[in-house]
Amino acid sequence: MPAHAAHHDDREIETLEEFDATVSARGTLAGFRVQAVDLTDRTRELLTTDTTGAVFLGCPMREEAAAKVRSGGALVFPPVPDLPFDPYRGLLYSPDDLFASLADGYESTPDARAHAWFQRTRGDRDVYASMLRAVHDDSVSDALDELLSGARVVGVMGGHAMLRGTPEYEGAARLGRELARSGLTVATGGGPGAMEAANLGAWAAPFDDGTLGEALRILAKAPRFAPSVTEWAAAAFEVRARWPRGGRSVGIPTWFYGHEPPNPFASHIAKYFANATREDGLLARSNAGVVFLPGAAGTLQEIFDNATPNYYESRGEPTPMVLVGRAHWTETLPAWPLLRSLARGRSMEARIALVDRIDEAPDALKRLGG
Repeated sequence: MPAHAAHHDDREIETLEEFDATVSARGTLAGFRVQAVDLTDRTRELLTTDTTGAVFLGCPMREEAAAKVRSGGALVFPPVPDLPFDPYRGLLYSPDDLFASLADGYESTPDARAHAWFQRTRGDRDVYASMLRAVHDDSVSDALDELLSGARVVGVMGGHAMLRGTPEYEGAARLGRELARSGLTVATGGGPGAMEAANLGAWAAPFDDGTLGEALRILAKAPRFAPSVTEWAAAAFEVRARWPRGGRSVGIPTWFYGHEPPNPFASHIAKYFANATREDGLLARSNAGVVFLPGAAGTLQEIFDNATPNYYESRGEPTPMVLVGRAHWTETLPAWPLLRSLARGRSMEARIALVDRIDEAPDALKRLGG
């Protein structure tokens, strides 16, 4: 049961266990929001419980139950048929959710089918399709906020081009493991490359140090997600099957970049249709700071997306920013000189750092107050 279920001040019900507990303890559903819960076998409870002002979002129920709750003053938004995703989902995705049917090829998975639906509908100006995307993304944001309530979150940003089997990938994985072992919740963009490596490190955090090395050797058999996402993902699930119940971390990917599948090492996946919502949400929730590994346009954008609220922060509490790779951020993509110029004389000046090596990032983050 989600951690927030015991003190439901938000009056949301997102699992059948929460539904049963609420009906048993309170004897009423008045004013509650029931989200994506299959109530087909709860007809008696629905017929005998007050539902005044309740809202049922995508909850399958028998017709007599639906008629009763509507007549009792509730709103019922029925499940949407023939969609490869649930727009009303109450919980974040797991890797198993998105990669179900992987044995039949990645194209058969819910993740691939959701992307295909997005590609068909994104340009047709159909208000119904755009509404479904918006409802889905808002539901994901709500679930993400509930998951991260009270957590100290550190973002790890970096490019998708970093290959398994490289020293850079291993370094990013060790970074994720160290951050997770220090009590932080690692959050990434949820895709391949540096993002996967950081999620992998957090997943390996509860195990002995040798586990990560063994996992890296298995993953190196499928170094990139092209041309076969199926083989790339299968290698990750081989690792997960060998060492189940890994550490918690968050991946926040998007279907906007269809060529980037989500990585299977984030225990919780907040996948969005709208990339702008995803980018802003990832950075805004990284309350313990952000580590920026070498990357290209996407990572560069994230640096300045994060710098903007820090620049205008008036309470003296900007989030720490650590850029890894002096040559990359001063010569290849010279973001550091501009960032330092922006920070000069402002409170964010004491919260930014440039380091040469990835193993220096955790100490730099601590020095900056992360």
